[in-house]
Amino acid sequence: MKPISWKKRFKIWLYNFYPPYLGAGIRIKTIAKDLSYFQVEMNLRFYNKNYVGVHFGGSLYSMCDPFFMLILLETLGSDYIVWDKVGSMTFVKPGKGKVKAKFQILPDEIENIKKEVESKRKGEFHFTTNVIDSENDIVATLEKTIYIRKRGRLPVQNV
Repeated sequence: MKPISWKKRFKIWLYNFYPPYLGAGIRIKTIAKDLSYFQVEMNLRFYNKNYVGVHFGGSLYSMCDPFFMLILLETLGSDYIVWDKVGSMTFVKPGKGKVKAKFQILPDEIENIKKEVESKRKGEFHFTTNVIDSENDIVATLEKTIYIRKRGRLPVQNV
């Protein structure tokens, strides 16, 4: 994959100051030059704790929400429409201290997506990642389904 301009990477880094991220203490720590990989983390603070003193589930989900879609938007380009369709998070254990998550879509996966969308004009693709704590224990598992189709009209199907 080709590297993305520093301006685009800077724009994405500015997400660190997006109010929901700033308010929850979410930080984008690593951005690959081609935007195919992100690492995000969040420290437990008084302002992102829930009633029982662990990470608020909404902040954990928010920390993970946009990255698979963002990777696909940037790597597939403007010939494709990319939408989040389904997202769910399974909470495994209480999140205490620093938690982090990594998001990556490998070039082979991107090529397979392109081939499937070329042949079917659209598709739904599933991605998973884990939120881990400082002991590398799984705190939560994120599952995302992303809808992708080629730009332009879909053929009309007679029923």
